[in-house]
Amino acid sequence: MKAIGYQQSLPCDHPDALLDITLPEPVPGAHDLLVAVQAIAVNPVDSKIRRRLTPPAGHYRVLGWDTAGIVTAVGAAVTRFRPGDRVWYAGARDRQGCNAELQVVDERLVGHLPQTLSFAEAAALPLTTVTAWELLFDRLEVPRHAGGTRTTGLADAFGSGAGETPEALLILGAGGGVGSILTQLARQLTALTVIGTASRPETRQWVRDLGAHFVIDHHQPLAPQLAEIGQPQVRYVAALTQTEQHLPAIIEVIAPQGRLAVIDDPSQLDIMPFKQKSVSVHWEFMFTRSLFATPDMAEQHRILEEAARLVDEGLVRTTLASHFGAINAANLRRAHALIESGQARGKIVLEGFGA
Repeated sequence: MKAIGYQQSLPCDHPDALLDITLPEPVPGAHDLLVAVQAIAVNPVDSKIRRRLTPPAGHYRVLGWDTAGIVTAVGAAVTRFRPGDRVWYAGARDRQGCNAELQVVDERLVGHLPQTLSFAEAAALPLTTVTAWELLFDRLEVPRHAGGTRTTGLADAFGSGAGETPEALLILGAGGGVGSILTQLARQLTALTVIGTASRPETRQWVRDLGAHFVIDHHQPLAPQLAEIGQPQVRYVAALTQTEQHLPAIIEVIAPQGRLAVIDDPSQLDIMPFKQKSVSVHWEFMFTRSLFATPDMAEQHRILEEAARLVDEGLVRTTLASHFGAINAANLRRAHALIESGQARGKIVLEGFGA
């Protein structure tokens, strides 16, 4: 089968950073699906692994953890899917990725494709949707809002009296892949006031279009901007990028007994300044369930099934922002370069392996 892999950790502009290769077709295990990959998306994790992890000598590492495809075969113990099903998933980091014509994936990590999306539109969503969902509901433990979308006012589950904690979510890096879906989930499924950060005009508009109540600039001091919109403190903060750089500002604006969730890789994270406010700090890593085969591993199947319903009901939209053409090494190197530039907006998608 056709695949794209690497044997050396090289800069993305090096011709050998990612290579067009041919590999044997994988064989599904008892709980696995064999999926014919139709479209993929590129995430920061792809670039991080390519730059940091060198495969064993003589072996290729295949990256990719955002896929939409068609089930071609199932393992003996599979109960949720059958051949011909259209599916989407992020998969597991400790297995070969989706930058290949065929991939095996545990059915507990897979959902049925939204009926209203193309393969390319769907491929943009799985990893970031699972990450954002787990961050919002599992880590921060934000209550689901039964009444639907909030459109006016500031959410305050503790009332509106002086000194009471305002209910708002500050998303640092709201224009990126995870931020783009987190903004939508928070707006549609919670009673929070959603405040996103973005710096470039096109990214600020993107975040507004996705449903943020307010957009502020993370290149400017946060506290004055939050005060200006009448939200001087926020109970929840999602730190999606450059957490180490933003930490002093987070310490300043997070409310007493607030919650901080982090997904990036700061070289150090001194949380002692949060003690006085009794702030809790949570890590979100969407591969935890698959890496450790946790008893609730099938929760990711449930998340993707519910996300598909939200998409088909028009409550959540694809975050596809750039289509880079066919799935091949040259196009993937371009995608990695954009990811590493820090200028990506939404998700980068590639589709089809060609002749």
